[in-house]
Amino acid sequence: MSRISVTYENHIAHVLLTRSDKMNAVDQEMITAIIAAGDEIATSDARVVVLSGEGRAFCAGIDIGSLGQMVGVDPAGQLMPRTHGNGTTNQWQEVAMIWARLPIPVIAALHGPVFGAGCQLALGADIRIAGPDTKIAVMELKWGIVPDMGGMVLLPKLVAPDVMRKLTYTATPVLPDQALAWGLVTELADDPLVASMELATEIAGRSPSAIRAAKRLMTLSETASDTEILLAESQEQAALVGTPEQMEVVAATFQKRPAVFK
Repeated sequence: MSRISVTYENHIAHVLLTRSDKMNAVDQEMITAIIAAGDEIATSDARVVVLSGEGRAFCAGIDIGSLGQMVGVDPAGQLMPRTHGNGTTNQWQEVAMIWARLPIPVIAALHGPVFGAGCQLALGADIRIAGPDTKIAVMELKWGIVPDMGGMVLLPKLVAPDVMRKLTYTATPVLPDQALAWGLVTELADDPLVASMELATEIAGRSPSAIRAAKRLMTLSETASDTEILLAESQEQAALVGTPEQMEVVAATFQKRPAVFK
């Protein structure tokens, strides 16, 4: 797949941005490839996804050449049609939102610049693990535009309102320790890809049905009322308890740690 590679091993899908000569800057070809990868993985038997970037950056942002191509073109005609996400997103927004909507966990392994479009792509992941050289920036105001790739849906779920405003107004890169303190990233690691793969391996060892049910519940919990969440908890649990898959998990756990059940 042009601009990215997708590999599968042990129920882990690894999505690697491969435009390293441009620090994985997002152009039309990469937009198309990222969305296609998300669609492909959604129908696979993968239980978890790892997103990473080749070379010196996770993703340095939008390709400025691609941005320049929009000058003189009808912006509303390109941005306003809801072409993806069952009529909820345009193609730029789908780059990030397809991962937030994916029915399995997504881990982003971050290093180097994570700017603009790259930041919003990372925000679409469930978990972000940052390396020591990571720099994260909501870069759009530097170019006289606003975050418009799902950032205003995803960022408020992670950081305080004043932090979101500072990040957006200033476009100033944030270093790993500050990103962790603000909630932009989940944890730090010397090698974020290795750490992400280790975490992905742990998650992939869980029940695939329970993994998907847990993501549905956690996604619902961000917007639903207490009553709706409590009902959904019961519905998901009722669908899982006593199934052959769940009983197999219980039996395996009993064999490994029988003292738990005594």
